[in-house]
Amino acid sequence: MDRSSRTRRITPALALAAAAALVLAGCSSGSGGKKAEETAGEGTGAGKATTPRMTVALVTHQAPGDTFWDIVRKGAQTAADKDNVKLVYSADPNAGNQANLVQNAIDQKVDGIAVTLAKPDALKGVIAKAREAGIPVVGINSGLSDWKELGLMEFFGQDETVAGEALGKRLNDDGAKNVVCVIQEQGNVGLTQRCDGVKKTFSGTTEILNVNGTDMPSVKATITAKLTENTAVDHVVTLGAPFALTAVQSVDEAGSKAKVATFDLNKQLTGAIQKGDIAFAVDQQPYLQGYLAVDGLWLYKNNGNYSGGGEQPVLTGPAFVDQSNVEAVAQFAEKGTR
Repeated sequence: MDRSSRTRRITPALALAAAAALVLAGCSSGSGGKKAEETAGEGTGAGKATTPRMTVALVTHQAPGDTFWDIVRKGAQTAADKDNVKLVYSADPNAGNQANLVQNAIDQKVDGIAVTLAKPDALKGVIAKAREAGIPVVGINSGLSDWKELGLMEFFGQDETVAGEALGKRLNDDGAKNVVCVIQEQGNVGLTQRCDGVKKTFSGTTEILNVNGTDMPSVKATITAKLTENTAVDHVVTLGAPFALTAVQSVDEAGSKAKVATFDLNKQLTGAIQKGDIAFAVDQQPYLQGYLAVDGLWLYKNNGNYSGGGEQPVLTGPAFVDQSNVEAVAQFAEKGTR
């Protein structure tokens, strides 16, 4: 039976309902104790799974020092612990190297692969090899516009264009006129889509500033130079929490009055929002992305489910975090899960 015939029988509503039920089970399993384990039945119910051990490879484009991926990994590990899954994590920001890591997972005959598609063309061939080997592959975080074309089973993340458009509208509401959008990795499709989305809806002037995200002192110097050169800039938009915190330093050094807004969170970033150093952040819930990717592969192997019916992505964002709601998020960010 081919994949398309299976997909036709599983409606998006049924698949999403099944996934939601497992997420709720995962959230409550920590306090379920023996009773929860006893009600697990054959391993597809609540509590910790008793299904046969499986191995899932999570392969991302994480750059060294980017704490965003620590949150993704925590979510994935939580699902793995619940689902009796061995999680094998690897990462490389170089697309060719990332493809090699996926090939390593294929060679190890893992039961499932979750992969980011920051540079989808570089991963197209190896993903096809995984499918030929009978290994289900799901997309996570980057690649919403490419996951179906590449033949992935599911996708968990946010629409980066929509997120960028939402941020652009927020800038209009805040009275911004001149914005610099900082891209820390050239060629990353998702990052480009974010800034393009901002430009689409923002009524003022948007300038793209490319920086080397693997060299934070260079990031700081480049942003500082831009703010010194163009004193009309009133907002700096960054595409990750570490870069937002660095941009705050650049604003101070340049003697600028520009505000900083960003995509993505970590515990330091929520603290900066609380203090007023960061105006707001767009949250895509990376913990949820990691959790759902592993849980989705477990559901497929043990119950034949497709989240989104194999046709629609499962969106985890965007949502705004600012001083009006940061307190509710900060307690989880402190634990490294938001």
